[in-house]
Amino acid sequence: MFIQIATGFIISTAIGLAAYRKAALSKSGVVGAILTGTAIFGFGGWIWGMLLISFFILSSLLSTYKARLKETLAEKFAKGSRRDLGQALANGGAGALFALIYAIAPHPALFFAFTGAMATVNADTWATEIGVLSQRPPRLITTGKVVEPGASGGVSRLGTLATLGGGFVMGFAAALFIVVDALFGGSGPALTGSDRYALVIALPFIAALSGAAGSFCDSLLGATVQAMYYAPARQKETEKVIDPDGIPNRHIRGWRWLNNDWVNFISSIAGASVGALVWACLTI
Repeated sequence: MFIQIATGFIISTAIGLAAYRKAALSKSGVVGAILTGTAIFGFGGWIWGMLLISFFILSSLLSTYKARLKETLAEKFAKGSRRDLGQALANGGAGALFALIYAIAPHPALFFAFTGAMATVNADTWATEIGVLSQRPPRLITTGKVVEPGASGGVSRLGTLATLGGGFVMGFAAALFIVVDALFGGSGPALTGSDRYALVIALPFIAALSGAAGSFCDSLLGATVQAMYYAPARQKETEKVIDPDGIPNRHIRGWRWLNNDWVNFISSIAGASVGALVWACLTI
């Protein structure tokens, strides 16, 4: 276990520093990447760690896709494309928790929960990075009212398709890593029984469902109870507590403690719950 944890620390540190040099992570984001990466690699194993790396690479690449076009929308979001400690923990914290529990009591439900959590954060990232480019304006998930691109709780057809794609890709990656591990004689996640092959084949679809459920939770929270503010100088609604010019924004709705990081974390738990629940239904 010590060697596995040490390996996880070395790999996550190397990736974190490389991401910092590429401006994908802030200094605190590097710390968050090391914490979550070490826990997931160390307690879950290489398949879990590779799934985390897959998410990070894909999300970082999408953040740079048509970046200039997205710059006009960035002012609405609480944070930019450079991830900080809060974002790292929000995206990987649930996965690290499942990995820790898995090290204590290995159970296949935990791996499906982990996959569901990672599918959710990836699906949410894809929905944001691709959905904001939709030519049709998004609509609020609760009322159907047309809102500005990037608005919390807003959904679009393109964003929904991106959500399903983001979840499916994470499930496909998980299945691929399991197959590679089996070919080289690894133990992999604790998938046992005659239905283990069917479960591996079903993983992309389970992840797509989990990611969609988690993203739905994200949008619902964003439309109802997530903290939102109003920037008087720009006369715009925003997730930012303090504007770039240093002036505090006025709280207009939602729970003050429920910022975007907490929304992401709670949504990943929701997606994880769906992943574990589907596994349980398929193995009855």
